[in-house]
Amino acid sequence: MKIYCNASDSGMEDKANGSVETKSPVENGQLPDPANWGVADVVNYFKATGFEEQATAFQDQEIDGKSLLLMTRNDVLTGLSIKLGPALKIYEYHVKPLQTQHLKSNAS
Repeated sequence: MKIYCNASDSGMEDKANGSVETKSPVENGQLPDPANWGVADVVNYFKATGFEEQATAFQDQEIDGKSLLLMTRNDVLTGLSIKLGPALKIYEYHVKPLQTQHLKSNAS
């Protein structure tokens, strides 16, 4: 079961510039393992985390969970044809942590 928490639940504060609250799916206090996600799951994850506009790039490139786990920083920055700022945030705050969590859960 996926639980969506908003930024204030995770200890992050809303920005003064009125930016949209970031939501992230959490399963039992941990990020979900995307290994079995389909393309729609990946797209929905990025939409839920505040990257609605960029989520279409994952749809266009048909990135499923297994592909997401194999993506490098360069893949995200150049292969998805999205702006640099959002691409950096997507990789650092979402792709990389999902990859790390997947590796930790499979090492056990």
